Amino acid sequence: MSKTLTRDETIPEAPSVDPAEIDKFRAMAADWWSPTGKFAPLHKFNPVRLTYIRDTATRHFGLDADAKRPLEGLRLLDAGCGGGLVTEPMARLGAHAVGIDAGDKNIKAAMVHADSVHVDADYRVGTVEGLIASGEPKFDIVLALEVVEHVQDPAVFLKDCASLLTPGGLLIAATLNRTAKAFALAVVGAEHVLRWLPVGTHDWSKFVTPDEMSKALTEAGLTIEDTLGVSFSPLAGRWSLSRDTSVNYMMTASRPKA
Repeated sequence: MSKTLTRDETIPEAPSVDPAEIDKFRAMAADWWSPTGKFAPLHKFNPVRLTYIRDTATRHFGLDADAKRPLEGLRLLDAGCGGGLVTEPMARLGAHAVGIDAGDKNIKAAMVHADSVHVDADYRVGTVEGLIASGEPKFDIVLALEVVEHVQDPAVFLKDCASLLTPGGLLIAATLNRTAKAFALAVVGAEHVLRWLPVGTHDWSKFVTPDEMSKALTEAGLTIEDTLGVSFSPLAGRWSLSRDTSVNYMMTASRPKA
């Protein structure tokens, strides 16, 4: 069964937490697991990123991607996990999956769903800073997916995520590039024209370029392993990996072994 730290309706104070962003996602928390609700784009996006995470992690750690539980024995952190759309599948793949989010309603939604499908995920209301301060054991994998553009200081957030990695560990981040194309497609198109997302979901000025992310992770002592785009095909109605990083992209980095 899933577990959580009990909290009230307050927002944890931390440099990476933007209270306005937390309130924004609290208001939509009931929709996390609805494939036709406010998070429908993430449900369509999920298969490609889950496959990428599984394949990248198993290759990095020398594991069998075709095994029933290929991530068995690995400790994984999903930082800014929202309703658990990635945490829960990672637990199904065998990882000891810890999902943290500063929004208590998000964690409640994640717990309810995990319990309903009998998945053992470790959900907690909290922040990466809180894990560091509490002396949390390090993780083999740290995920920072679609959260970097919602924190107050992306560089500090990424540095803190990196500090939670074991030697030889893997960090995978996904976010939106700060380009004119991303503004046109992810803000104007997705929010105002197609109405895929509620208006105001994203603030273009908070998008992070690949160079900015790479700099933050490198300065945190990590080695960049891969950068690739995730593109949507309107004709196929699905997402796929690509080399176009001008809108959505993912970056993988590792901590050198001691």
